[in-house]
Amino acid sequence: MNIMDEKMNFIQPHSLHTPQCWVDSLNDEDLAFLKRFTLASGSLKETAKAYGISYPTVRLRLDRLIQKIELLAEEINSPFERELRSRYADGKLDLESMKVLLAQHRADLARK
Repeated sequence: MNIMDEKMNFIQPHSLHTPQCWVDSLNDEDLAFLKRFTLASGSLKETAKAYGISYPTVRLRLDRLIQKIELLAEEINSPFERELRSRYADGKLDLESMKVLLAQHRADLARK
């Protein structure tokens, strides 16, 4: 691979290629939060101040992001399962619903 190919791979937006690692699967909101948190040197207090929200709200957001990263870092072959887990980590799906949908999905796969 020459230097031009490397540059093109670097500047290509993450949404245009297949995710290679957990960071590629984060949405723009997650990436913006992660950037702001990093620029605040990991300070929850400074991040809360920058967003104009409470410390507990930032803590909850960080906890959800950590959970999402943990789920995305797991070896999951099914795009459907990855999507379910991501929605759960984002707070868009409750645990019970995720478990029911995941069990049904796995049962469907087992029948094939």
